Amino acid sequence: MTAIINSRPAEGDRPAITYRAAGDRHVLVEYGEMALDLELNFFVTAVSAHLAEQPVPGLVEVAPGFRSLLLHHEPSLIDRKTLIEAMEEVHDAQQSVRSLVIPSRLITLPIAFDDSESREAVHRYATTIRQEAPNVRDNSNIGYIVEYNGLPDPEALYAMVTGTTWWNAYTGFFPGLPFMFPLDPRNAITVPKYNPTRTWTAEGAVGIGGPCVAIYPVEAPGGYQLFGRTVPIYDILARHDVFRSDPILIRPGDRVRFLRVTEDQLLEVRRDVLDNRYEYMIEDDPFHVTDYLTRAAEVQAEARTLRTAREAAAALMEVP
Repeated sequence: MTAIINSRPAEGDRPAITYRAAGDRHVLVEYGEMALDLELNFFVTAVSAHLAEQPVPGLVEVAPGFRSLLLHHEPSLIDRKTLIEAMEEVHDAQQSVRSLVIPSRLITLPIAFDDSESREAVHRYATTIRQEAPNVRDNSNIGYIVEYNGLPDPEALYAMVTGTTWWNAYTGFFPGLPFMFPLDPRNAITVPKYNPTRTWTAEGAVGIGGPCVAIYPVEAPGGYQLFGRTVPIYDILARHDVFRSDPILIRPGDRVRFLRVTEDQLLEVRRDVLDNRYEYMIEDDPFHVTDYLTRAAEVQAEARTLRTAREAAAALMEVP
């Protein structure tokens, strides 16, 4: 017995689509093969934006993932067969992936690297959970991230983080938690997650797990290797005007650029956020997939060389 209820093959640069039953009120739509392919996510983001602008009657909520959409529908208003038919019309209306122009914003966030709150999280972990973990060194994860990626020093890591914009593929797990990937493939880094996870992480902490960078929107347990901290990105109390219309700052399809600051500067900015004095740097900037693919192709050889060196360094490292 299979959960697959419908499918269609890939057509040109349009991905294959698989529809899966996910309970009585949900359908999971999967695109393409299980691979870390940003083109699949661009298509997901475009379909999600289309559904937001032109809702399907009876469709309650759309939750995008990296290469999937979870559709929550009301069966008394639309049955599963009709929902899939409506989605087929939505898919047919989409442009090919390579010609997509996706609604997007460029958000510039300050970041303090190797901050005291991230060090406190690592210290608590080493003290109470796993002192001998290979990723815990001098109350920091920085050294492990650097060595795992074959970088010469922490400054090289910080340059990797600030040297590209980060594409928010989807938001979830915790409310407002962005899952971000570098748009410049030369700046790709990767590292295994904690094992076991931490019991505490500061709100605003920035870390990496696998190839994905995330910002912790609230105090929470976590398994990502921490390298810095930024300003609040989620506030259900709307203490700052930026959260008045939506408590979540970073939406799927947004891009984030990090601007390095000292920890003292960051703490001052964070106080300004709570006092509603800080001005978040956000600009509407539609994302042209064609331009991205052109730039990625231009640096493909260099990115491949860097990836090979990174994989060689990782092969020598102990995994948590």
